[in-house]
Amino acid sequence: HLMIMRLWHQWKQDHLLQGVVRNSSYLFSSNTLAIALSMLQGIFAARLLGKEGFGILAASVIPLVSNIHRLLSFRMSELVVKYLGEYLPNQERERAGALVKAAGLAEALTSLAAFALLMLAAPLAAQYLVKQAWTVDLFRIYGLVLLGNLLYETSSGVLHSFRRFDRISQVNLVQSLLTAGLIFLAFLRQGEMLDVLLAYLAGKTLAGAALFGLAWRTLRRELGGGWWRASLSRLPPLRELAHFALNTNLQGTVNLVVRDSETLLITWLRSPVEAGYFKIAQGVINLVMLPIEPFIATTYAEISRTIGQKQYALTQSLLKRVSAISGAWTLAAGGGLALLGWWLVPLLYGQEYAPAYPALLALLVGYGLANSANWNRPLLLALGMPGFPLLVSVLVGSVKTVLTLVATPSGGYVAEAAIVSGYLVVSVGIILWRGLGELSRRGQGVLVSEAAP
Repeated sequence: HLMIMRLWHQWKQDHLLQGVVRNSSYLFSSNTLAIALSMLQGIFAARLLGKEGFGILAASVIPLVSNIHRLLSFRMSELVVKYLGEYLPNQERERAGALVKAAGLAEALTSLAAFALLMLAAPLAAQYLVKQAWTVDLFRIYGLVLLGNLLYETSSGVLHSFRRFDRISQVNLVQSLLTAGLIFLAFLRQGEMLDVLLAYLAGKTLAGAALFGLAWRTLRRELGGGWWRASLSRLPPLRELAHFALNTNLQGTVNLVVRDSETLLITWLRSPVEAGYFKIAQGVINLVMLPIEPFIATTYAEISRTIGQKQYALTQSLLKRVSAISGAWTLAAGGGLALLGWWLVPLLYGQEYAPAYPALLALLVGYGLANSANWNRPLLLALGMPGFPLLVSVLVGSVKTVLTLVATPSGGYVAEAAIVSGYLVVSVGIILWRGLGELSRRGQGVLVSEAAP
């Protein structure tokens, strides 16, 4: 009892942790509702479309469009957060404006390129991935989401940097309400797959437009009305920016291939039905993941500031306490899903989706570790080491890809779930070891320099 009281007193005195929790709470409050809405829209979509239709739309069409965007994306939100985390405390407004301007231009160009690539790839995806030619129009229609989110990443990075997490939470909530409402209406009137697709498209487009508007208004208030006129000559060396952006892009590309294309691989190697089972398992795991997900953005923003100011001991303290919160929730929620998932999945989605439960059990292990140490990659980004997570992902991911091609054709979606879980355990473990070691080394270096006469 005394130990708990002492820990509680220490946490109350930790103003940095309080800031992270407060900012995360804005996202958590909306995510709590968004989880419920996401579950509901998934349930209604699954029941309306049936297991094959749900597999085609939710496990093939939507993931392929998202992955083509990510293939060309340079994850501008991470670049914006990192550099604004250095410029804003020093009141370098012109440099901040130039950075946001450059990030926005680059993201818009890559989004347009992604849209063009999708239009060309849609017939091939329909013929060779889903193996149903009529789905080509579904790929092209949902591809419009790329035009509605031209500046999504840059806008998110701006709002994260200025700690406008309350605004992001409001956008997330409105998006979820719109999408869930439209899917529910389609369910009531026994609509078609196109109705569900348009519901997802409407929600994503609204979110992209709203975040852009909020980011623009924030920049006008914080940097001045003419912030966008800042000269690009105020940017850091182009080589430095390109190195960071390229590494984060390559990291996203590697993740796309080795971790985030599972439903597409299962569709190709097995069938849309099994991909749908895997998608359901991932959707249920979101009950564990999404409440902690807000900590990733808020923690990254804070550790970028503390590391930028060489406050390494403060960073270590923050990471320990964030992990304690994340780990406690993951253990409780994950344990509950493991015990009740066999009953919960068919109850919510229908008896035809009961085979998703074994995949759910397999995925819980890997996603549980990644959830508990959600800051593993952001820590290395803040330390200026974006290349190490990339190297780990490439090496471990290569083994994972070979296992997928060997085991999934015969073992199916359950084998793929076990392979994904193992990949997360190994890769996250290595990144944790490297990041914490580097943070400790730098902290000792600061102590030595302060002790020197």
